[in-house]
This record gives sequence, C-alpha cells and structure tokens, in this order.
Amino acid sequence: MFGNLFEEEEEEGFSSTSSKGRVSKMGDEPPPRRGRSNLCGIKNQGGTCYLNSLLQTLLFTPEFREELFSLVPDELGSLEDKDKPEAKVRVIPLELQRLFAHLLLVDQQSASTAGLTDSFGWNSSEGTNQHDVQELNRILFSALEHSLVGTSGSTFIHRLYHGTIVNSIVCKECGNVSQRQEDFLDLTVCVCGLPSLEDALWNMFVAEELFEGNNLYRCAQCDRLVTAAKSAKLRKLPPFMTMSLLRFSFDFAKCERYKETGRYSFPLTINLRPFCEQADGDDSDYSYELFSVIIHKGGCYGGHYHVYIKDVDKLGRWEPPEEDCKPKTQKKAKVEFKEVLEPKLHEDDPLSIVTTIIAQESSKSVLLDQLGQKLLDKIGSSWNKKFRKQYGPICKFLQSHNDVFMMVSNGTRVALKANPPSPATELPSPAELTSNSDPSPAPVSGASEPQLSLNQKPEPEPEGSHWFDLNDSTVTSIRESDIEKQFQGKESAYMLFYRKTQLHRPSEALTNPQYKVPSHLIQMAQEENIRLQQMREEFEATNNTLELRLHLAPSYRLENGALQPVRNKPSGSTALSFDRRKTVGDLRLAIYQMQEFWEGDMALTVAKSLPAGLHLYSTLTDDSVSLYSAGICTNTELFVWNGREVCGASVLTGAEWEPVLLTVVRPFLGDDVDKEVEEDVESEENRKGFENGGPGLKREARGFAGGVTLGEVRDSLGEPKESLLCQEHKGGKKREEEAGEGGGSSGWRVFPPDDMQRTLKELSLKDGDALLVLEPQSFDSSIFTRNGDVVTVTTPSDCRWLQVEFRPIAKGGEGNKEEENFKKIKVPATGNMLLSEVKLRAIEELQLGDQTPGAEYCLRQSDCTGKLLPPVCEESSVRDAGVRLMTTLTLCPGTSPKASQLFLHFTVGAAPSAGMEMDIIVEKTSTVKECLKTMLDAVGLDGTCWHLRRLDWCEEVGEPLMDEDASLSELKISNGETLVVTEGNLPSKGFLKISIWLYWHPKNMERDFNHTENGPADGQMPAGTTHNQLPPLCNGNAAELRRVGQIEISDEATLEDLKTQVLTLPALQEVCVPTTGFMRVWQLEGQKLARILRGPQATLRKMKLTSGADLCVQTLLKEEDLGPKDVLLYVKMGIPGERSYYPSEELVWNATHDSSPWSLRTCLAARYGLSPDSLLLAKHQPDKHIWEEISNWTQQVSKKKKKKKTESLLGTPFHLKDGDTIGVKNLLIDNNRNFITLEDEQGQQRLREEAEERRKGGQAAGAGESLKKAGQTKSRKPEVALSISVGEFR
Repeated sequence: MFGNLFEEEEEEGFSSTSSKGRVSKMGDEPPPRRGRSNLCGIKNQGGTCYLNSLLQTLLFTPEFREELFSLVPDELGSLEDKDKPEAKVRVIPLELQRLFAHLLLVDQQSASTAGLTDSFGWNSSEGTNQHDVQELNRILFSALEHSLVGTSGSTFIHRLYHGTIVNSIVCKECGNVSQRQEDFLDLTVCVCGLPSLEDALWNMFVAEELFEGNNLYRCAQCDRLVTAAKSAKLRKLPPFMTMSLLRFSFDFAKCERYKETGRYSFPLTINLRPFCEQADGDDSDYSYELFSVIIHKGGCYGGHYHVYIKDVDKLGRWEPPEEDCKPKTQKKAKVEFKEVLEPKLHEDDPLSIVTTIIAQESSKSVLLDQLGQKLLDKIGSSWNKKFRKQYGPICKFLQSHNDVFMMVSNGTRVALKANPPSPATELPSPAELTSNSDPSPAPVSGASEPQLSLNQKPEPEPEGSHWFDLNDSTVTSIRESDIEKQFQGKESAYMLFYRKTQLHRPSEALTNPQYKVPSHLIQMAQEENIRLQQMREEFEATNNTLELRLHLAPSYRLENGALQPVRNKPSGSTALSFDRRKTVGDLRLAIYQMQEFWEGDMALTVAKSLPAGLHLYSTLTDDSVSLYSAGICTNTELFVWNGREVCGASVLTGAEWEPVLLTVVRPFLGDDVDKEVEEDVESEENRKGFENGGPGLKREARGFAGGVTLGEVRDSLGEPKESLLCQEHKGGKKREEEAGEGGGSSGWRVFPPDDMQRTLKELSLKDGDALLVLEPQSFDSSIFTRNGDVVTVTTPSDCRWLQVEFRPIAKGGEGNKEEENFKKIKVPATGNMLLSEVKLRAIEELQLGDQTPGAEYCLRQSDCTGKLLPPVCEESSVRDAGVRLMTTLTLCPGTSPKASQLFLHFTVGAAPSAGMEMDIIVEKTSTVKECLKTMLDAVGLDGTCWHLRRLDWCEEVGEPLMDEDASLSELKISNGETLVVTEGNLPSKGFLKISIWLYWHPKNMERDFNHTENGPADGQMPAGTTHNQLPPLCNGNAAELRRVGQIEISDEATLEDLKTQVLTLPALQEVCVPTTGFMRVWQLEGQKLARILRGPQATLRKMKLTSGADLCVQTLLKEEDLGPKDVLLYVKMGIPGERSYYPSEELVWNATHDSSPWSLRTCLAARYGLSPDSLLLAKHQPDKHIWEEISNWTQQVSKKKKKKKTESLLGTPFHLKDGDTIGVKNLLIDNNRNFITLEDEQGQQRLREEAEERRKGGQAAGAGESLKKAGQTKSRKPEVALSISVGEFR
C-alpha cells in the first residue's frame, strides 16, 4: 500500500504519483516493456495491492485460467453492449478474461485493473481503501458464481475450490453419533500459540473437544445431559486448498487489535490423510503442493500485500540470483571490481549514498520515482526522516549538486555526470531500453565486468525453482528457500494456496502463454502490442531529439577576449533539432548540407554565452561518438568554424581562457555633466560616475580573457607602465553607496608589481569586479589620496537630488490614488541640506505659495506599499533624517513635527481601519494624561472615563497605558505609532479575576462545617452556589464541584489573602472554619483537580496564576501546611479475598529527600504498621480503568558518569502528583496480586464497546475523553465494507 494507507509506516510510503508534474516532449511516456522475468505485473490504483495479489494467484492457477477462457462470447455477451438496457452482459468474467489475456500476451510491464474494478461497481475512492484479501477471495468467487449462472462455467468455482467438513458429536454413554456437514471455500487456521500449520490442522481435525463437568451435551437418544466428544474431519477435498492464517487478533486488555508476528511454519508439500474422514485411498489423493503465498507486510491497521507464486506452466523466465551462479573466483573478482567502481558508502552523507545507489544500477541511472524507495532499502530510513530537514526535498538536493548528477529522459531519470548511462550496459530493463536507447558502442573500460558473468555457463536450473515475487508492477525471481523468510515477522505469510499433486500439466501448455486463450483475445493482444510498439518508437524518436543552438563563425568577431556578434550582419545563431543517438559525424554532415557555401574544414566546438560574450570550450573531434556519449544535451550551443581563427584572429579555447567582464573605473573631468543632468540622463554611470560640475569617476564595462595577465590588461587599456591598477577594497562598495547618499569616500587596494605577471583567474577576479586605473598625476587632485597600498577616493555630495511629489489631499495617512493629480519635480539636494530648505524649493517650483497663500505643508516618505509615513522633521538634515538621496518625498498639507515632538495616529473606541485614523502632534515629554486630553479635545469629547491603549502585533486593541503620569518618551512610544482612546476607567494594576468552586461532598459537609442550627441540611448546598455535574474526580470519590462565585484580587496577594477573600463570598457565608489553614485550594484544569496551591505567604504571581483561572476550595478537619515536595495521595487498602478496597484515606507523602518507590512503601508501612516488604503498590488510572504496579526498581549505573541514577516516582513513568490514588495489597494475608475491581472491568468493557463503535464509524458515546486517552493515539480511517455489484442473470 502507499501513502496514508500504510499508516504504520506513513512516512516510509511512496506514492505512485510522486512524479506528478513531469513534462515530456510528446505527452505521456508509453508503458515500459516486460522485465527480465517476461511476466507482467499489475498497477496499484492506490490501495489495491490485495486485489493484485489475488488476481496473480488466480492467473497462475492454470485450471482456473482455462475454465475462465473456455467461456465463449455467446454465453457471456460483449462488452460493447454493456450499456444497452436490454442486453445481458456478464461484465465481470469478460473483464477478467481481458485482464488475464493482457497479463499473458501484451508486452507491457504492468496491466491496469481499472476495467475490472469498474465492473465491480467501485468508485474512484474504493481503489484507495484497504481491505482483507481473504474477504476479497470469498466475495470475488461469490460474484463470479452469480455472474455465471446459466452458463457452462456456473459450477467451476465449486469444482475447483469447494470442500466439505463433517462435524461429529459422539455420546460417550450410548455411542450415538450426531453429524453435521458444511462446505468451505477456504480454511481459516489459528496462528496464536501454535508453531506450524500441521499443529493447527491437528487441533482442528484430530483433537477432540470433550463436553464434561458443567458443560454436558444433551444426547437425543439418551434424552439427557451426557459426556460427549466433538470432532471435525475433512470429508471432501477440493483440487485446490486455500488456507487463511488468522494473524489478526484483538487484545481485550489493551482494547486494541494486534498482529501475530511469531514464527509459524508451513510445508511445501502436505499430506492431509490424517485429517480426513476416510483415509483408505492412495497418498496422491491426499497430497498437496504449495504454489502461492500471499504475504502481508505491516500492522493490523494498514499494510501492503504481495505474493510469492510458483510458475507451474513455466511462462516466465526464471533466473537464479547472480551470486549463486558464479564460482568463488568470479565472486571474488566481482567484489574487487565493485570496490573499485563503487564509491564508499557513508550513511550520514546523502551525496555518497545517492551516488552509490546510481553507480550500482546496471543502467547507471535510476527512475526519479524509485530513488526514494532505493534509498530506504539501502540505509533503512527514508529521505524525509534522515535528510530532509537539513538538505530539503530530494529533487532540490539533486539540483543543487548539478556538478555530480544529471537528469536524463526529460527529467524522469537521474544519472551521474562522471559515469553517464550507456545502452550497452548489461541487459537493461525494457523501460531503460525505451528511454535511454543509444546506438553508440559501449565504452571499452566497462566491458570487462559484464564478461565475468557472460563467459561463465550458469548452473543447471534446479527442479521446482520457478518461484516469483509479484509485487504490484514489479516481478522478480526468488528461490524456493526464500519462502521460509515469511514464516515470521512484520512481513509474513497470510494466505496459502495448495494444489493437488495429481494435477499434471500437458506438455503443450509449458512455456506457451497462448495455450487455450480464445482467438479473439489473442488478436486483441496482438493489436495492442502493435499500438504500443508504435508509441514507443514515436516516443523514443521524440525523446532523443536535442535542441541545439548553432553559432556561425562569419557572423562573429573577436573583441575584448570574447566572441561578439557583428552588428551589420544578420544573426549568426541558428536552431537545429537533432537525434542524440546519431554521431558527431552525422551532425557535421547535416550542417554541411545546411550551409551550402561553406568552404574548407568545419570544426564543432561547444560554446557558452557569458556576460563578456561567447566563449569556446571543447571541440568535438571523434566523428564516431554519439552526441549522447559526447555529453551534448538539449540547449547546448555549438560554434561552427574552421578550428583556427575567426575573422583572422586566433581564438583561445578552454575554461582557463574564460573571459571576465570587469568594470574599468577612471578619473573623469566632466565639462558637460550639468548638461547631462539637465537632460535628465539617469543612468547608473552618470549618477555614480561624476559630480556636479566637478571631478568624479567614470565607469566602463570591458571584457578580458581569463588567462591574460594584469600587465596585459593595463597595456590593452592603453595605460603607461607607471599607472596604478587598484581593486575595490572589501566593503568599499558599501561605503561608496553610503557616500552616494550624502558624500563620503571609498577604498581601493593597489595591485603590487608582482601581481602584474599573474592572470585574472589567478587573482580570482570575476564578472562585475571593479578595476580602478590611476595615472601618477591623478594624486595631484584632492579626490585621490594614497596611503601605502590603499587609495582613498573622496567624492563630494552636492551632486544629488530628491524628487518631490505633491499630493493636494492627505487624509488618514493615505494620499489620493489618482496619479493625474500628482505633480513631480526634482530638487537638487545634498546630505547636509535641511529638509526645510528642500520643502521651500519644492513649494517655489510648484508655485503653491501663489495658489494657497498661508497654507502649511509637510514632507512625508512612503513605504513599499505606497502608504505615507509620518512627516519628517524639517529641522534635520537629509542625512540625519535618514532620507536617501535620489528617492521620492511626498509634499502634503499639514504641519511637520519638531525634533522634540511626536506625530501620532489615534482612533476612538476600536482598532483603526484604513483611512479612519486621526493625527496629532504632541511633545515627547507630554504625559499619557496630557496626551489623552489633547486627543479628547481634538474630537470634542468630555469626561474622565477614558484611557489609552496601544495596538498589539496583530493590529488589535492591546494593553492599556497604566502609568498616566509617565511621559511618552519613557513609555518608548515612537513617531507614527497608533493609540486607541478607550471608554472606561483604567483597570487596576495586576488584578486577577478568578472563578471559585467548592469541593462538595454531602457526607463531609455535615461532618466538616455544618455546626450551626441555621446551617444547610444534609445534602443541601449553601445559598448562591451553582451545581455542575462532572466526571469522577481524580481520587475516585463521589464528590462534586459546585461554582460559588468570582473574586477579583491582586496578583501580589498571598495565598492566605486569597483564602480570606474567598470566605467573603455570599455563597460561603455559612461555611465556618477556625483559620485559613483549615482550607485547601486546588487549581482546576479541564474541570479536574490538578494541583494544590501551597505556601501561605507565596504570591499568586509566583504561583503563575493568570486571570480567568479556576480554583476549588476544600474544607479540612485539621490544619494543613504542605511543603513544596509534599504529595497528597489517596490510599486504598485492598480487602483480603475480595476484589474491592476499604474507603480511601488521605496520605501526605514527603518526597523532599527521597521520591523513590521504597520511600513511599516505607511511608505506607509506617502508617499501617506493616513491613515494607509485605506491601504491593499500584497507581490507579481512572481514565483507562487500569492499575500500574509500582515495583522495587533496581538501581542502574550510568556508564559515562559512573553514578547511580535516582528513581523517582515524581518522574516517568508514574508522574505521581496531588490527588493520585494508590492501591495497597498486604501480601501476608492477601495472595491476590491483581488490583482490578469489578468496576474497573465494567469500565474496560465500556471502553471496548466504545472503541468498536468508533472503529465502525459510529458516534462515540459516554466519556469521549476517556476513549481518546485509552484508544489509539493515531486516528484511523473508518473501515468500509467490501462489496462487488453483480447483475441479475437467473
């Protein structure tokens, strides 16, 4: 099974749709041919492995197959007429015939069961549901029998599989025998507690069951209860005996299903004479041989089926394992050969593992779908579990290592670049022949290894060894001895199929898949094979087509170390589609035919387009090599030339001459810079290259061959030898950008003279690196300063600008979105210019002073979404305000804040919505109260019942500003923050609202505090309380929790203050306790007592109580002060000889110094006056109705620290806490070590019933929480009944 069907190994599952989204050049890939076994598998529809296993078993039952094929169309009808209402078409046997013919005759790796399952009446979801194969066996045979009513094959199921059992009861007094006969389709044999199939059959058909004692039998002849013996025998044996192993059972103690995985053997041949009623025939009449084993892998809630089948007719090609056929010398040679070729496997290195997996494949490639499963088989763990967290998905890992791996077959397979797949590898699979065919000869280096197995003749095939493992689409040969591996374990035999040894096959049936197949089905299979062959040929041709890009030499010239296209000539780039299986010579000939006017030699060189231009690498010289073997793939660029020169210039090829595109920077005196600025030339070179009318830097992109020296670069630039070449210092680019914001400097490192003889590759220069060229006289300017080997370039900052955009309306921080109303201008600015000056220049150029005299404006920045930010302080400079030059500011109506002020948004009553905030400017030193008054005045509100709140991280109304006298700066309220004016008084600081419950026990109430005449009567509640029905509390007593009210108390209050305030609740006025020490306070979690609050002087904050907590008050008969490690337990002493306990008693166990089981046992022994060794303890779990025995643990010694570990009952696995119930048994007078009571058994029975209802898809009843804890921790899919729809043919 796949995906979530294999729930117990869910993360190990691999879906057959993992290659979803894979694109092929011509649609879907045709199905691959049959594998080496020459047998056809069956596709899994998602969860139909149980169906596939049974169908393969029936196919390899020749007698069943031939009976099915003997049914002619005149009896069954035609599938073409199945939709006609008046036609009686027996769809199920017709589809089964077609499927069997497909499996036998069509050259395809796997067949589909979609047509058959459609005939069953199954919908698409039924194919993903898991069912039992034994159940399917019975339902399918029943459906076939109903479908074949009135035909010649109506009884063939009965003849082949039905047997008879006779049950006998013999009276021991009169000898009267009572018999009852029953038919069987398969025998269900017990597995639990038995070692073999023979023992199970002995218990079923030889051993007698006696009716005696209280279980007597009423004899019809004696007419009274008598002693009798019951037995069963096989009366009629069918030709085929099916045994179903009862491996799934139900554990009533744990209330769950489980699978028997113990060893259970079964013979290859079995004689059933001892189990038959009549045993006077020949041995051959009772002898059976095993021919099919359906295997289940997984647990009782999910798994996977596959089948071991004996090929009786020898239809498949059985091959023994490779290692079994070779002599020891060749095995040794094979091992040595693998050690040389295969990389060493490191299980923590995914690169090593994947490389090893691919290298071990005979085709030197692996299907991408199967790579995960092969990795799981190799290391025993899936990719998701072991590597996904660190390396990501496996596809992403392969892409990130494209220097090691290459994708072939349109991305369907992965191979190693160092060892690409070759079609000449030893006997590739049909799928690999289809997708990776290449007619080129095999490499000589790899020829020695296949010869080791080809030159050696295999051993004679052993008799009876035609066994195959049919696992959905996969079919592999196995040895007969492999069946013993399925005797036990999580993967073990589930159904056994035996055939009588008397059934012999005719010689013409052997190795003949067409034997007794109807002619119309043979013709159908032949037509399908022709269609598949055409599909494969078309796909192979299309899949092996490469898209190449040809560059013709006449259209290129060599410039700056790279090939550049000639501008005045047409494009020299041509697209060409070519078969990768053809040779380099074929490609050369094809190009010759395309270029009719080509003269002279023609060289084909692999090229690559780089930032500097086109560069040439390796030349294809061997015309006999295929393009695939030459490493040519789709989108490869090829340069067509004479192999020597381009336009008279010699071209240097290879990776060492790969060109580098450098940015050459020179000093620049720009006389026409102002003109360029005025013309709004905004190129990056102009913005960074020169200053406003002054000296600056000019940048130019130039390409150079990677193998030239730095001195040659200087010469090609036309610079004198005295010139200095400088490389931009690390971090210089960042400083230059900062300088661009408002002026600054950048650092350059001078190349020493020795570097002039080193190449660009040796200097690690790469595309985009800057190279500063300075002549000696450049240092006369104040721009360039040299200090040792570092040159500092100082650039002025008065050449920058700011763009100002005018928005006539600004409301709520959002500008008008109609861009036609915006006016944009550019204002020259520097980093030191004040923003007020920028605003004045913008107002002047926009002529706003004439339009609206006296109006106030402010400058605002925008975020990435276009939302306006708070106004900038105009008293600051551009640099100090954090405004970047060459960015946009928005000019809006409004007032800008001063340096000592804050610009705040606020709203009244609720969280602000877009465009509904109001703005206010206040001093940073203003208090919260003053800020609130200013906001209230701005909106015209009066009164004192208001307070301010901040917004939380999700833009909701958050915590209030508690200190009204604190300043805004002290509260770290920042510019542009939004505050909410909330109605109501400011809440008290640190106050908690806590719900109070009363621990109500009717018997204890009268005894504990019902002392006055006016007190409540027995069983009555104090006034003002609320009754709440709850499950039994943690101690199991019949107490209830009743709500008595709510208190508001400071989190700085102590526990004693809490108790005092609780007693003031009206509902507890009649409760009388001497002091607060006579009260116990519990904290509730999920309406259950969780922990006791202890420490009278401990504050509620220290106890981590929060507002909204639930507390429960319990009155005591004596004063109590529990320590931090005191545990309150409820102790029950078992009644000797009975399955019940005395009433529970409270025990305070001091676990401060010792929390071991011995400490608790000593404490209880002192309480009861017994010896600690005579006590047996157990902890009760009321949710599961079970008891966990607390044994004397042996102390373990840590190997590393050499210290004894301290066993603590406060930790795992018991986790004793307040309120737990401890059962005690006195072994001196009570021999019963079982703590389970009748109430516990009844509770467990309820859990089992609820579990069964839950698993059947019904609604859970009763205590749902108890079931959730006692049942499965992992939700299971509801089981769906298996059914097959059959028409009416009677």
